[in-house]
Amino acid sequence: MSHSSAFRRGLVAALIAYILWGVLPLYFRALHGVPPLELVGWRVVFTLPVCLVIVAIRKQGPELRKAFASPRLLAQLALSAALIGGNWLIFIIAIKNGHVLATSLGYYINPLINVLLGTMLLGERLSRVQWSAVALAGAGIALLLAGAFDTLAVALSLAVTFAFYGFVRKQAPVGSVPGLTIETAVLFVPALVVVWLAAGTPQGSSMTGGGYTPPLLAASGVATAIPLMLFAVAARAMPLSTLGFLQFIAPTISFVLGLTVFGEKLDATRLGCFALIWAAIALYSWDMWRGSRSVSQTPA
Repeated sequence: MSHSSAFRRGLVAALIAYILWGVLPLYFRALHGVPPLELVGWRVVFTLPVCLVIVAIRKQGPELRKAFASPRLLAQLALSAALIGGNWLIFIIAIKNGHVLATSLGYYINPLINVLLGTMLLGERLSRVQWSAVALAGAGIALLLAGAFDTLAVALSLAVTFAFYGFVRKQAPVGSVPGLTIETAVLFVPALVVVWLAAGTPQGSSMTGGGYTPPLLAASGVATAIPLMLFAVAARAMPLSTLGFLQFIAPTISFVLGLTVFGEKLDATRLGCFALIWAAIALYSWDMWRGSRSVSQTPA
């Protein structure tokens, strides 16, 4: 596959993944009665079978076995599993506590972390305009220190865990589906312990309740696996800094949901922070667009 074909494939995968993640607060709103840790446990339990089915359909068993035979790769995927598991838990707790705007802000900040990782650890270079965009985003984060530290704590936790997850997965020499399969396999036993302990509580397991909760929990495997696999495809096909700045799609959707469906309010501090980060995204995206036009117009 040529570089341009791989880039286009990664771009499509990233766009679909970010749209699905953008509407995810609605999914977890419907599961508000399930304790966050138990919900993460069921996500893992139901995601692993989905991954194994896809591995079988795509005949990736040899790649999966090869990955299991590499201690170094297993260590990388164990780390990425811990990062994504932590990210899931933080996100669900935030949604349950009515902090959808904070989660939106976290995924707006995530590109800043991606850019820093890409430049410091992967040798990716930014133009002066792009560094100006990073500075604007940094100013938005600093603004929260003055008047919305609780929002900043949720936002930074989500941004850092997901940025490092993307960084680790980009370095792991394994396909998206086998990689996610191993990640969920690493988390599977702890997840079983969590759901077993939940069954022993006075309220019992959420899977034994009535209504739509059990089927929604069962469907969480598909809802989890599909966007993560798409993201893994994109992370391996695109520069980390470029991938990060496509992410504005998901938090924009969540931002709108937070204001409309969830009825959250924006104070002046949070609005100022969002405005600075939106400006950073616009500036960075404009510079990328200008650069791509310059390349496309250069005579062969």
